[in-house]
Amino acid sequence: MHEVIICEKPSSAEKIAKALSPSAKKKVYNKKVKYWELTRDSKDITVLSGVGHLYSLIPKEARYRVSFNLHWVPSYEASKASSFTKNYLRAIKKFGKDADAYIHACDYDVEGTLIGYNALKYACGADSLKKASRMKFSTLTKKDIIDAYENRIDIDMHQVDNGIARHILDYYFGMNISIALSDSVRKTKHRFLKLSVGRVQTPTLSILVNREKEIREFVPEPYWNIKAILDFEDIEIKHVAGNIFDRELAEEIFDKCNGKDAVVDEIEISNSRTKPPVPFNLSGLQAEAYSVFGFSPKRTQIAAQNLYSAGYTSYPRTSSQKLPESLGFESIFKQLSANHEFKKHIDQLPSRLKPNNGKKEDAAHPPIHPTGILPTKLNSDEQKIYNLIVYRFIAVFFDAAKFETMKTTLDIEGEKFKFSRRRVTYKGWMEHYPFKKIDNERFPDVKEGDIMSVKELISEEKETKPPARYNQASLIKELEKKNLGTKATRADIIDKLYDRKYIEGSKIEVNTLGEDLIDTLDTYCKNLTSEKLTRSLEIKLEDINTDKTTKDSVVSEGEKEVKEILIDIDKNIKGIGSKLYEAYQASNIVGECSCGGKLVKRSGSYGDFVGCTNYPDCKVTYSLPVNANVIKKTCDKCGLPMIVAGKGKNRQEMCLDPNCGKENTQPRGNREVVGKCPKCGKDLLKRSGRFGEFVGCSGFPRCKFTCSLDELESKVN
Repeated sequence: MHEVIICEKPSSAEKIAKALSPSAKKKVYNKKVKYWELTRDSKDITVLSGVGHLYSLIPKEARYRVSFNLHWVPSYEASKASSFTKNYLRAIKKFGKDADAYIHACDYDVEGTLIGYNALKYACGADSLKKASRMKFSTLTKKDIIDAYENRIDIDMHQVDNGIARHILDYYFGMNISIALSDSVRKTKHRFLKLSVGRVQTPTLSILVNREKEIREFVPEPYWNIKAILDFEDIEIKHVAGNIFDRELAEEIFDKCNGKDAVVDEIEISNSRTKPPVPFNLSGLQAEAYSVFGFSPKRTQIAAQNLYSAGYTSYPRTSSQKLPESLGFESIFKQLSANHEFKKHIDQLPSRLKPNNGKKEDAAHPPIHPTGILPTKLNSDEQKIYNLIVYRFIAVFFDAAKFETMKTTLDIEGEKFKFSRRRVTYKGWMEHYPFKKIDNERFPDVKEGDIMSVKELISEEKETKPPARYNQASLIKELEKKNLGTKATRADIIDKLYDRKYIEGSKIEVNTLGEDLIDTLDTYCKNLTSEKLTRSLEIKLEDINTDKTTKDSVVSEGEKEVKEILIDIDKNIKGIGSKLYEAYQASNIVGECSCGGKLVKRSGSYGDFVGCTNYPDCKVTYSLPVNANVIKKTCDKCGLPMIVAGKGKNRQEMCLDPNCGKENTQPRGNREVVGKCPKCGKDLLKRSGRFGEFVGCSGFPRCKFTCSLDELESKVN
């Protein structure tokens, strides 16, 4: 009997093959694709893998046109960027043909289920689904893999339908509307402008734009804080009124208390507890990794996925905060104890292992936890995330931390002031979670009735601050709260907004193009930016899993909404096209030219460059290195914008002008004329680039004639 197992990734295939048989043999197809052969229970088993999605949706009609008639094709046919999937698909077709049984062993979530379903249906043939079963596992440990293999279940067709509906809706909202918006610019301005919108991406950008406007429109309000510094241990006490928005009242309190002593009016000692943290789900891990290490959500997700694929931690794309006893806590801790640092904490665990579970549940997977298998080799990111996961797993089993708080009220001429101190009486879980800072302040030796000399009385004037900008972690929390996107997609959505150049910075700022895109859509097709519509569709997609609705019903509703948006775009094509092109132009302005024009980022045959809007009267140009970004900072020497170029550790800031600071260089608007262009007859100018001097036509970018100084005579003659 021949059995075929389809896995999501090569690393998973290797883990599954070796778990089912230590003597599994690695094979290589076409010198590129690994697969595995083994024998178990008198069955010949072939373990094959994809590399994520092997099939993509495209329209049945002409490409790059609005379409609602879609079909699945191999991903390499849909995009050149997916050409690497071709050999994996060929291997599945070759070795997965005519098997007696098929096992779907991709990750147990909506995307994983769809990946395996499509591989079976289109690569192995529709009949393979009649002979298919499903492995469900949350870790790639030998125990869980064997258990999943021996207790296989049916493929969850509700998950399949959910995945298909998601992909169709993402195409309708993303590709179709993006095409329509780009066409509005092409038809109005006869320019090609690639725009990107999406079912979740656009409401997410709208949230950021609204915050941008709140910050810009915020009017600061002055307020005063009255505080005093005591002679005794320089203790700072603050007026109980806190922020005082009445200047006269603040002045009255200050004048009343100035030069007077403070009397200790009341001392209150109270006790409090801080519960252990709850187990990590994906958003919790992303938030903690951002807080502790400054990792972006995507960076954390990649490291967590690698740890799962290696068998060190459980599946990361989970919403659960409840650790089930079936995980075998004692067994995991016993294995982790082989690490000396972990053992010091594990040895102090209470005899009864009861975790402090959170409220959120996930039917598919438990919270993120270590499997007990200790890593042999991890990169820096993986090691940090692994330690975070292990110490959080340990900490949730300990007792609450206990604190004692001293709240002291003082009286100065009838005005009440206060200070407080907090100290640890029992560290509890905090002693075993090194990423949590423990406040442990000393209580001053004071008692009620003590007269305290005031060293200095201060009236501090401040202003209210605008709402804080989102960072990536806080934005993911906001999306989760609003039920926009899924735990698996939110980090990718934020990454896409950065890639599209709509947003920038660690404290997220929306640029001109991003803001004007949302303003234009709000004006002409508001439904696309609507959180309500996106949230409604998200709930209905989840309802497919519980059989409350159907794939066809949700897709039909999404199609109706998109067609209404497309009608709005068509009705307002000139207004939309003009506004979007103006926004694109404005977003590319990077600074002022010495001639009075604007310096604008443009694209040419030889890459991106910055040129003056007064061309051809002003021929100032600055070439840009590959992947360079112009930043909101100007050069101290010449006032031109600064750019960031290079990769990784070599990434550095530099002036837009590569000659800035060098001696004996001519200004860029005053080039030396060295002849006439043999192509168009305009002046040939001597230029300086990042790779030395060269000769270029003053008619650039329309005329792209260039040559080296050595070639000048032969080229011109």
